[in-house]
This record gives sequence, C-alpha cells and structure tokens, in this order.
Amino acid sequence: MENLKKQTDKIFVVGTDTGVGKTVLSLLLMQFFYAKGYAPFYIKPIQTGCSDPYDKDSDARFIYNHVKQLSKKDPADSIVYCFREPKAPYFASRDEGKHIDITAIKDTLDNKARIYSPVIMEAAGGLLVPVNENTLIIDLIKITDAKPIIAARAGLGTINHTLLTIEAMHKRHIKPLGVVFIDAGEKATPQDMISENIEAVESHSGIKPIGIIGKIDNFMCPLKKYYKPFEKIFKSN
Repeated sequence: MENLKKQTDKIFVVGTDTGVGKTVLSLLLMQFFYAKGYAPFYIKPIQTGCSDPYDKDSDARFIYNHVKQLSKKDPADSIVYCFREPKAPYFASRDEGKHIDITAIKDTLDNKARIYSPVIMEAAGGLLVPVNENTLIIDLIKITDAKPIIAARAGLGTINHTLLTIEAMHKRHIKPLGVVFIDAGEKATPQDMISENIEAVESHSGIKPIGIIGKIDNFMCPLKKYYKPFEKIFKSN
C-alpha cells in the first residue's frame, strides 16, 4: 500500500444503526494510517448528544484521547456542528433553532483533504437519518465524494440491518469499500452465529464482510489483528 488512490482520499464510516461501533472503526482507521506513514484526519461533521466537543460523550474527544499523534491537538477541529440532544441531526439542530448547512460540511471536508490524507469522516446514525429538511446521511456520501465503509454489529439482527444498508447504497449506485462486523459487547457473539451472518450477507448482497473487531481492552494499543480488514481493503491502493 504505497499510495492511496484518489477515490479513497476520503473515507466515510457509516453504520447500519446508531451505536454499532462507527467511532471504534474510525479510531482503528486513524491508527492504521498513522502506522502506515500517512497523515490522516478524523472528522465528525455532526455530533449530537454533546454539549460541546470536549464533552465526555464526544466522539472526537474519544478519538483524540486514544490516538497518540493527536494528544496535544484540539478535538473541536474535528466537529462542524455539535448539538445537545441525542437525536437525529435534523431534529437536534431544530431544537436549538439552527440549520445544518451541507455546503459548510463539504467545504470543511474539502479543506482538510487538501492538507491530510486520508480524511476519515464518521456519520451520525444510520444511512437514512435526516441531516436537514432535504438531506439524509446517505446523500452526504455523493455530496462529499467519499468512499463508505460499513460498520455493523456482529450478532443477532445484523443480517437485516446490513442488507438494508447495502441495498440503500445499491439503489443510489454507491459501492462500499467493505463491511466490518463489530463485536464489542461484554459477551462475545458465538462464532457459529458470526459465520452464519457473514454467509447470509455475502449470499444476498454479493459483499462478504471482511473482518470482525472484537472487544478492545486498550484503545491506545488494540490487537494488531484488528487492522487486518484494512489491509484487505487498501492492499491494492
């Protein structure tokens, strides 16, 4: 992996639902690219459920606290909009009498992409979550010209959610870089269920999930095996 192709300079981490592990996947991507000698940048354009970027529930704060190269940098640089209520962005912004400007998000992303590579953007919620009156999260994929990677739960229910996510992309002629299962719960998903989930997703979508990320005890130093999905995705880039 000597050079990233232009089409992967912007990576959009999307989820099959809220709370599936998008932030953990984003963290691993940041650590992976730093280890490969790149200068990645993490951005969470819309953060809800936080009073500010330094809030304990801020995804940007979590990333900056667990990537050593970012320890002295400001997580506020990675957030365009921040809203208090843990709601879909459109409703969280409406509660505060504000409007989410898609152009502001795109301009911020483009500006960062001129300096950093790759830019790793984390979505808010699932693909069909409303950003404003006219825009869904999935629309940001084409607006920002980013390549999506899907974070999905490893356990029960993921077949339906993952296939619906892939189907929504297919209808818009969007091809994901890959699907990564996240199994971060206190109790690990049985291996036979994970194997069946992988089989079902591949059989009905043509896309085989490329890896499983288990529970991480030390976010500063995750197990090296959790970087393997990215080796598969970017090996030819």
